[in-house]
Amino acid sequence: MLRIQELKLPLGHPECALRQAVLKRLGVSEQNLISFTLFKRAYDARKTSAIQLIYTIDAEVKDEASVLKRLSKDKQIVRTPDLTYRPPVQASGGMKRPVVVGMGPCGLFAGLLLAEMGFNPIILERGKIVRERTVDTFKFWRKGILNPGSNAQFGEGGAGTFSDGKLYSQIKDPRHLGRKVLTEFVEAGAPDEILYVSKPHIGTFRLVSMIEHMRGKIERLGGEIRFEHQVSDILLHERQGEKQVAGVVLANGEAIETNHLVMALGHSARDTFEMLHRRGVFFEAKPFSIGVRIEHPQSIIDCARFGPSAGHPILGAADYKLAHHASNGRSVYSFCMCPGGTVVAAASEDGRLVTNGMSQYSRRERNANAGIVVGVTPEDFPADARANPLAGIAFQRHWEEKAFLAGGASWFAPCQLVGDFLKDKPSTVLGSVIPSYKPGVTPTDLNLCLPEYATIAMREALQAFGRQIPGFSMEEAVMTGVETRTSSPVRMTRGADFQSLNVKGLYPSGEGAGYAGGILSAAVDGIKVAESLALAAVGRQAA
Repeated sequence: MLRIQELKLPLGHPECALRQAVLKRLGVSEQNLISFTLFKRAYDARKTSAIQLIYTIDAEVKDEASVLKRLSKDKQIVRTPDLTYRPPVQASGGMKRPVVVGMGPCGLFAGLLLAEMGFNPIILERGKIVRERTVDTFKFWRKGILNPGSNAQFGEGGAGTFSDGKLYSQIKDPRHLGRKVLTEFVEAGAPDEILYVSKPHIGTFRLVSMIEHMRGKIERLGGEIRFEHQVSDILLHERQGEKQVAGVVLANGEAIETNHLVMALGHSARDTFEMLHRRGVFFEAKPFSIGVRIEHPQSIIDCARFGPSAGHPILGAADYKLAHHASNGRSVYSFCMCPGGTVVAAASEDGRLVTNGMSQYSRRERNANAGIVVGVTPEDFPADARANPLAGIAFQRHWEEKAFLAGGASWFAPCQLVGDFLKDKPSTVLGSVIPSYKPGVTPTDLNLCLPEYATIAMREALQAFGRQIPGFSMEEAVMTGVETRTSSPVRMTRGADFQSLNVKGLYPSGEGAGYAGGILSAAVDGIKVAESLALAAVGRQAA
């Protein structure tokens, strides 16, 4: 099989044109082309008047070796790599079952891989099964009734369940582990197109049924999943002067013995971070970002990105990715852009308000939304707190509390029109852009719930973004605050063996540990951690 990369055709080309382009690129006749399949389809919209589709094609031809030799100078034609996933080991008997804490994308795939390798993992999730969690989350959005243990952050599927369901990442993936993730998702009910479109997404409602399917697969393979089982402590013992995992203690008092513990925490598991820190697990503070959600009519973004091709079914709802380095030294960038989506309440603690964005598969809601966020480093924390690696949590909580109060202490979110924000005056009414955030919004002054350096940098960036996307800085666009949980404020640093630097058998993983950002990268990290754990467990057992 040969792979053809960078095969370009105009948007709207006839179906037969792709076959003709393959024949021409390979220089073979119809009789010598056995078959071809689409591996990837992207688009180049830099020239809105002439948008091009960019294909990666896998083709089967007669006398493949001679064709490849003849085209040896064409670096875009290579042998198709083998993307088949093969587990590195299989479990042997007699060892204690590994425990995975958290059932977001990282924990889900760590558990799945361990189950596929025969380790019969126990997965502990503090929240509820996904459908019960959905009921609790929608109750919060509609009625303002928060369940701190079951919400947009906690429960089966993790924070990614209530998001755009984006399945692309910029991580390096030489082993094609991302393909394993996408293949599992398709098996679980995701549309086949996620295997070939350049920016695949699923949407919340589809994610719900997929997660249920994957849960069933883990259980059929011998895994055990316990919901509403929060880990309140870890058991450690000393061996040859080294701390080692001995088990976990649950909030109900039950203890589970294990030598291998995967901590697949989300970025909002603050109480668990605090417990691990008290137990002496090594942590470092890391940079993250703070900002708001901005909403525009999706039609404005479509027209700016696609010009006369806006609305074409292959292109769908347009997205964007923006960045600006402000004169005060701050980086401002768009984050988690959700075409045709909604801004959602993502709080997990009483009295602390947090926003996020999500889309359904169709991406047909009226507004586009994205985070507009400003980089924060540990140097921004109060001087007397910087020695504490968990100081970022206190920083996030401070601004979340300010946002809760600015919105009226009723779970209404503070919002401000872009025009008012740029003029540095509070908003009192809304305009043509209707905010999608539920339970509701309070027009006010976002200076009340953001650091001054952030608002200064954002004002400058919005004007720069308006020059890149006409209409972006429109006066009646809406900014809703605050977005604090762009990534984890901590890193549970690990070594090359994926284990904690100072606790043997503890595997920090995924977004909460500071090693992922999004569904795909978290899932890939879960696979890597499971592999490393499995190799260590078999090695220990063999010894």
